[in-house]
Amino acid sequence: MADTGYSRSPRLLKGALVEFSERFLGPIPNVIVFQYNPESLTRSLTVWQPPEESAEGAGAGGATERPTAQPSDPPETFTLELILDATDDLERGDFEAVATGVADRIAALELLLYPTEQSLAGQLLGSISASLGGGGISASLGGGADATAGRGTVPIVLFIWGPGRIVPVRLTTFSVEEQAFSPILYPIRAKVSVGLKVMTPADLESYPDGLSKEIAIKCFEFTRLQKKVLGAANLANSVESILGMLPF
Repeated sequence: MADTGYSRSPRLLKGALVEFSERFLGPIPNVIVFQYNPESLTRSLTVWQPPEESAEGAGAGGATERPTAQPSDPPETFTLELILDATDDLERGDFEAVATGVADRIAALELLLYPTEQSLAGQLLGSISASLGGGGISASLGGGADATAGRGTVPIVLFIWGPGRIVPVRLTTFSVEEQAFSPILYPIRAKVSVGLKVMTPADLESYPDGLSKEIAIKCFEFTRLQKKVLGAANLANSVESILGMLPF
C-alpha cells in the first residue's frame, strides 16, 4: 500500500529543558529533549505566610498583615520523573549508544546544577595561548580575569511543556536510579527524578542583562498571560453555574 503521508496517530509534542550558557561551544542553547514524556507531573504553588509576630510586638499596636495578603506570585514547583533507555539505539547499532548508553543524557541534565564556566572553545583557545606564552588571544576573546567574574551561578533553564507552559526554572532536586549497564558499566537505562522551581522576573533581576535573561522573562510573562486567558474563559461556565443555583 502506498504511503499517503496520513497517520491516524496524533503528533506527540515532547517536553524539553533548554539551557542558555556558553558552557560548550559558545552561546548556543543546549536543548535536552525528553526521550519519553513523563506519565505524570506534580505541580504545587505555595501560599505566602506572614512572619510570626514577636511577643513584644503583639500588643504594641503594630500593623498586622491582612489574611488575604499576597505580596508576590506564589512560588511554583514541578516534580517529574524522566525515563532514559538506550535499548532501541543499541539494536540499531547507534555508535553513541554503544559507547556510552544514556550517560551523555544524564551528564547533560546534571550540568544544569553546576555553575557556568568558560566554554570548551574558550578553554581550548586559552590553553593554546598559554602554551605560546601570550595572553593576547585569551584576553581578546574574554578568556582573561573578566571571564571568571560570572562564575558561581547556574545557567538559565527553560522548562518547555507544550505551547501552554514555557517557564524559566532552576533545578532544586535531582536523583538518578541507574537500572541496567553495558559491559563497560555505562548505564543503558535510568530513571531521573527532577524537581524544578519556577523563576519569576524578580528572581531573575540578579542575572546579568542579556538575551537569555530577556527570553526567560518573556516566556514567563507569556505563560502567565495564557493562565489569565484560560481563567477568563472559565467565566462563562461560572455564570451558567450561578444561574442554575438561583431559586427563580
